[in-house]
Amino acid sequence: MRTALVIGTGLIGTSAALVLAGRGVRVHLVDHDPAQARTAAALGAGYDEEPESTVDLAIVAVPPAHTAPTLADAMRRGLARGAGRESSGPLAATADLFEGRPWVLTPTRDSDTEVLNLALELVALCRAVPIVMDADAHDRAVALVSHTPQLLSSMVAARLRDADDTAVRLCGQGIRDVTRIAASDPRMWIDILAANPGPVADVLAAVAADLDETVRSLRALQSADETKRAEGTAGIDDVLRRGNAGRVRVPGKHGAAPTAYETVRVLIGDQPGELARIFADAGRAAVNIEDVRIEHANGQQAGLIQLMVEPQAAPALTAALRERGWSLRT
Repeated sequence: MRTALVIGTGLIGTSAALVLAGRGVRVHLVDHDPAQARTAAALGAGYDEEPESTVDLAIVAVPPAHTAPTLADAMRRGLARGAGRESSGPLAATADLFEGRPWVLTPTRDSDTEVLNLALELVALCRAVPIVMDADAHDRAVALVSHTPQLLSSMVAARLRDADDTAVRLCGQGIRDVTRIAASDPRMWIDILAANPGPVADVLAAVAADLDETVRSLRALQSADETKRAEGTAGIDDVLRRGNAGRVRVPGKHGAAPTAYETVRVLIGDQPGELARIFADAGRAAVNIEDVRIEHANGQQAGLIQLMVEPQAAPALTAALRERGWSLRT
């Protein structure tokens, strides 16, 4: 691959362009907002100009509703023949954005072998993990693992909009985890969902059935009848256990099977440099932090940081942090 065209210089397009430019490919950058293309070029992602002739590969990194017409226009003008999707601005882009991430390819019987090979070359350059799927199977998969969670997160967050301030002040890490992606751009998600409504509706219908059964079980728990209460308990137990079984299947770090980490909880002040200091202290103890969460205390200039580590490393980290004056919580 010697030349490439990136149409749409947001997070995805610019990240791919940075990878290609770093490998010596001449990358042409085009965006409906010329300022974005110039920003991407200034970051070293390529040249903010259209190619004079057909490139080896085109990446169309625009919102889903615009992908087909954008690609058709590029082909009509003899510039390209390739694919992709946009999320946010070029300043958020990094050359390692795709490293270790799944990159789905959906070739058909009519797909040109040379084009597929170029796409695989792009995936390899980005150090992503190629996954070849049927397009319909892909749509059903992302409906389950991406699109439905977005809607459910938004629905839960919507309950908070008119909630009493006292209730909102009780928000803990659980509600923060569930509603984190509810902050996403509605305009982008309308485009995404409009391109995949059927499979998303199918998953939501199954969730709705679970919700109906859970509501019945909860109502049964209010009953004075002991038999009904037992049925309610069984219904709640069923959905929670099925949830446990599904959660276990979610890949963990680097796509491997999820690991049961030990959590070391530390009180941390809200001052500059505190996070860097605690990570440095963990490093001095030769302990690798596998994951981290921060829960802020309401009305206080402090928070609780949860450091997830391998179980055998927890005692050493606990001892090292106590020795360096950190206040640990059980």
